[in-house]
Amino acid sequence: MNKNYWDNRYLHRNTPWTLNCVAPPLKHYFETVNPPKHLKILIPGVGSSKEAVYLLEIGYKNVFVLDISERAIAEFESKYPEFPKEHIIQSNYFDHTEHYDIIVEQTFFCALPPSSRKQYVFHTNQILVVGGKLIGLFFQGESTKEGPPFLASKLEYEELFQEHFKISKLEECYNSIPPRQGSELFFIFEKTFI
Repeated sequence: MNKNYWDNRYLHRNTPWTLNCVAPPLKHYFETVNPPKHLKILIPGVGSSKEAVYLLEIGYKNVFVLDISERAIAEFESKYPEFPKEHIIQSNYFDHTEHYDIIVEQTFFCALPPSSRKQYVFHTNQILVVGGKLIGLFFQGESTKEGPPFLASKLEYEELFQEHFKISKLEECYNSIPPRQGSELFFIFEKTFI
């Protein structure tokens, strides 16, 4: 699943998990918790990234998006010319070494093959500041070997992340969009140590 693979999927619009709106659980989090506006936020896997544009619109100035696919980046830049160019990063997530206060997970994890999951957990822990949070949505279901999207159970997510994060919340979403009802978990994981 390299750059060419993802360029091809974006070329053929083969990302069925993409939403055409801000995911309601994420919107609710930012509206109710209202983290400080100066925090540095990363959204890996740019997709349509309505969340990035929404965060910018409500006053977050340090929002960054990242994708391995040049095509995804180009489409994002074309669709949202007002988004700061210096906050759009074309890179492999696992090569990226900047540090963030919040990483927003919205369908990036489900696009990774299961063999990359432990690497994702470790790397995400490394690029979050101490006290930083990984927040977002996971697709839940019976573990799948074929995808993307690749699914996992709530228990699998707990077992995968508990070594490197404090699991503050991991629960079924009550406010998913109708097609995703019963298939999403909302979570807040906190980095408590290096």
